[in-house]
Amino acid sequence: MTNPSLSYTQTGSGPALVFLHGFCESKDLWTDFTKPLGHEFRVICLDLPGHGESPVPQDFSMESQARHVHETLKKLDIDSCLLVGHSMGGYVALAFAQAFPEMIYGLCLFHSSALPDSQEKKESRNKTIEFVEKNGVQKLMDTLIAPLFAESNQKSCKEAIKKMQDIGKATKEATVVGCLQAMRDRQDRTAVLQKSQVPVLFIAGKEDPAVPLEATLQQCHLPEDSTVHFLGHVGHMGMFERTTLTRAALVQFAESLSPANTQKYRSTNSF
Repeated sequence: MTNPSLSYTQTGSGPALVFLHGFCESKDLWTDFTKPLGHEFRVICLDLPGHGESPVPQDFSMESQARHVHETLKKLDIDSCLLVGHSMGGYVALAFAQAFPEMIYGLCLFHSSALPDSQEKKESRNKTIEFVEKNGVQKLMDTLIAPLFAESNQKSCKEAIKKMQDIGKATKEATVVGCLQAMRDRQDRTAVLQKSQVPVLFIAGKEDPAVPLEATLQQCHLPEDSTVHFLGHVGHMGMFERTTLTRAALVQFAESLSPANTQKYRSTNSF
């Protein structure tokens, strides 16, 4: 059965930049962050399955979500893009890169990781599922969002925290539980980084509680061509905590790439 298209926004023209949000987020995560990019790039922000305005699927696995992304991009006539994934969106981006490597000319893991969940993290996911089934999504959002920001930024980012809480509270329980299970069970995709045909950008917060600095250090050397930006006093939400720095890092990376100049790179590296 054909997957339904995902909800999206689209602005600008030029090389395609595709943004994937994280768990209990939506395409609105990127609204302010991407506003200045439209004069230089074709910017597409997607609602992943079950999030925002996209329909709830039967399968929340990273592979299935990547297929939804693929179908939507094909319907938008996008042959190649720089794929940017925040948190869970990075897990989906890696699954996409594995399944459809010909459709990306660059990859950005924005506070994300190719590593699978540790046993401790899996147990934490299970406890969160139990909490949601007992107390509901709204209760989870009251405690989940603020700690994703570095403690020193929580006061200045109060509006962003409220925005993300509201987006999270609008997420259906089936999506929350389904994504928690899918993240818990996702595979190790460090081999995707090792075999990457395209440059990879890592944006990492030094105070990230969800993707610890040590996890980024474990994998940032794996791609043949990688760029890493470590940001002090930043947690898991750099697009709000250090908007200018994270945007500049992404733009600089994007400007160094194009579908044309990566063709030579592809021809000398097998996936």
